[in-house]
Amino acid sequence: MILDSHTHTWGPPSPSHPWVNESIVRDVGEYSVGPIFENDALLAEMDASGVDTAVVVGYPICDWRDNWYTIAAARSHDRLYGVVMIDPFAEDAATQLRTAMETDGVLGVRLGGLCPYDRMWETFDTGAEWLRAAIDETAFWEAAADTDALVQVLVHIDQLDQGIELVERHPELTYLFDHFGYANPETSLTGGSFQQFGELAAFESVGVKISEVVHQSAESYPYNDMHSHVDWLLDAFGRERVVWGSDYPNVSDETTYERTLTWLDHVETLSAVDRRWLTGRSFRTLLGLD
Repeated sequence: MILDSHTHTWGPPSPSHPWVNESIVRDVGEYSVGPIFENDALLAEMDASGVDTAVVVGYPICDWRDNWYTIAAARSHDRLYGVVMIDPFAEDAATQLRTAMETDGVLGVRLGGLCPYDRMWETFDTGAEWLRAAIDETAFWEAAADTDALVQVLVHIDQLDQGIELVERHPELTYLFDHFGYANPETSLTGGSFQQFGELAAFESVGVKISEVVHQSAESYPYNDMHSHVDWLLDAFGRERVVWGSDYPNVSDETTYERTLTWLDHVETLSAVDRRWLTGRSFRTLLGLD
């Protein structure tokens, strides 16, 4: 069973849920899909590519803390899970998380540590440090532990030290680090920031996503210049904790949904069993969904 760990959908703007993130609205205009990408449209793409289930990650086209459409995906479709976005510094952050996790199919929360806190999800800044301060938000992390919430973390490899501190302080939680940590083909695999993934791999409850490869690679399909990164992560984490995700339709400006999956067929070091782990079993095992 193929599971896509990283997709996005969003509903139409409305007075209750206006589109406020201008940078995201501009990006959507470059995608091959329509400007509104609803859950049914994602399911149609999945069916055409042989993907059985998917995780819908909160998409900040509305206010980034507005999780209405992500929750609707999990509530209304048994093939879709949801991951919400919550401000960990909010006075009611713990309550928000507990409430979201009451919806069947909502699996956890995503933290955008790569975004400046005052411009959350509008832009990226590898100098952002607020994730380190969030480590002390005890009530929020207690809520995550009590609800078995997945903590999905977006940081650049140059910010992995913050991720390590978070995991060290709250090792009881389950974590997934997104998008290779935004490593690229020029990233050294023998020294430097990328090797900090090895420290994270020492924690059995931490996994990493090989997702959004289309935008990390400097080459066309099948993105050969990123295959060695996959090998490195497999050596560090084992196939049980390396998770594939498409990041569709964010990558539809450059590729099709099918190709976000089939590039793995061209990674020569992967066996058929490895690919089955990466494309579903690793995610389900890490979260105890089997």
